[in-house]
Amino acid sequence: MRSDEVKCGVERAAHRSLLKALGLTDKDLTKPFIGVVNSYTNIVPGHIHLRSIGEAVKEGILAAGGTPFEFNTIAVCDGIAMGHQGMHYSLPSRELIADSVEVMMQAHRLDGMVLISNCDKITPGMLIAAARLDVPAISVTGGPMASGRLAGKRVDVNSVFEAVGQAFAEKMNSEEITRLENAACPGCGSCSGMFTANTMACMTEALGMSLPYCATALATSAKKIRIAKESGEKIVELVKKNVKPSSIMTKAAFENAVVVDTALGGSTNTVLHLSAIAKEAGVPLPMALFDETSRRVPHLSSMSPSGPHDMEELDLAGGLPALMKELEQFLHVDLLTVTGKSIGENIKAAVVTDSEVIRPLTNPVHKEGGIAILKGNLAPKGAVVKAVAVSPKILKHSGPAKVYDSEKEAEEAMKRHEVKAGDVVVIRYEGPKGGPGMPEMLIPTATISGMGLSESVVLITDGRFSGATRGPCIGHVAPEAFDGGPIAVIKNGDIITVDIPNRVLKVELSEQEIQKRLQAWKPRPKKITKGYLSRYVPTPTE
Repeated sequence: MRSDEVKCGVERAAHRSLLKALGLTDKDLTKPFIGVVNSYTNIVPGHIHLRSIGEAVKEGILAAGGTPFEFNTIAVCDGIAMGHQGMHYSLPSRELIADSVEVMMQAHRLDGMVLISNCDKITPGMLIAAARLDVPAISVTGGPMASGRLAGKRVDVNSVFEAVGQAFAEKMNSEEITRLENAACPGCGSCSGMFTANTMACMTEALGMSLPYCATALATSAKKIRIAKESGEKIVELVKKNVKPSSIMTKAAFENAVVVDTALGGSTNTVLHLSAIAKEAGVPLPMALFDETSRRVPHLSSMSPSGPHDMEELDLAGGLPALMKELEQFLHVDLLTVTGKSIGENIKAAVVTDSEVIRPLTNPVHKEGGIAILKGNLAPKGAVVKAVAVSPKILKHSGPAKVYDSEKEAEEAMKRHEVKAGDVVVIRYEGPKGGPGMPEMLIPTATISGMGLSESVVLITDGRFSGATRGPCIGHVAPEAFDGGPIAVIKNGDIITVDIPNRVLKVELSEQEIQKRLQAWKPRPKKITKGYLSRYVPTPTE
């Protein structure tokens, strides 16, 4: 075992002495050393309950004959960070999380790890670490929040973001917003829709890195505590059998995850996160795979923000195993998972108990799945849209550009009612380098929805949109403006054409005109010159 390097032999007497200072006995030192990686913090609703999850995991480890050591990572709440400087730190936090797990695991030579996470960047950050370290690992995602209820209707955090747009349109007053904000988030857990956090929990289970039903079990449920205990027991078994992430997170496993993502209509951020995890695992995962999969795998679950169902309903309908059972013909079912069994064995007894929440293949929500990859002279390297969240009325659209060089500029324009039906809003210089940090932009998209324009206005950005986004919101435009991509030279009034069924995103300009404008374009100065974000901002020529 790896931990023998810190606990065996006369030359490790001092090491054992330090470990005994923790209260460990000689017997404890003979057992596998298990890292319990916890992202608990009391500022993130998705993480405030993770101490109890950690205690349950440690109980399972002890019961199975392991010695647990708990340590923490950071966690950013995207909802709280949204719409200001804080959001620039969200995506970069993913790498900081992966690095911190690597440092702790490598420095202390732990034999295996249980990854306790819940929100947007934390779950993929921990999976990146699992792929990088390739020591036995199992993930326990903390579970979704229950939806709020107000006036007999289900509400969530996205309802509040959209209410801001309704306030701008004078459709809601401050008292109504206060009642909504008091009801929308009733307790701990990741936000209740199929936003990025819950999408990534589903991806983790689909990859085979968490126990069945982990992704959908509510944060407040005894079911979640049982899964945590079982995961603690299971990691000791994985260590003894030396089952590593590299034997689970294979190319075929990532293909399974994309199939499940497609059927759920999950967040566009999965393109970023699954690609990053796969890269760390040494697995090729081309962007084209997401589009090809969406062409052949139907959309089976109409989940919030674009549909009527929440995570609790998905859990009650049979969870991920039931959905995967319905998708069996599209999946590699012989793959190993952290249960020690195959995908096929894990889902064998699963049953769909609500065919409205998990539709049969014969009656899908949409014939095609969730994510579409668009290309054209505006996005030569591609752009991403959640196709199933777009109204059929605006799957094809041409309109004049309204161009803004930051999210804040766009928000202010919306407040002034500058954006009208038919417009194509372009928000640029918000990409990985230009942002920096590729901030998520839920406020502009929610404002457009709240103003009643989600079926008549298209949003385009080289940044990214929240998993809570709905409507024709096209992100990840590449190359980004900071690098001199065509989006940098779009002008107000240029006609932009979007054709999602045919995967087209273009500006109605000749190639000669685009090149002329690019030759006259000058790089923007860095927005950040010091601190953590500065490492994400090379000069445009680097």
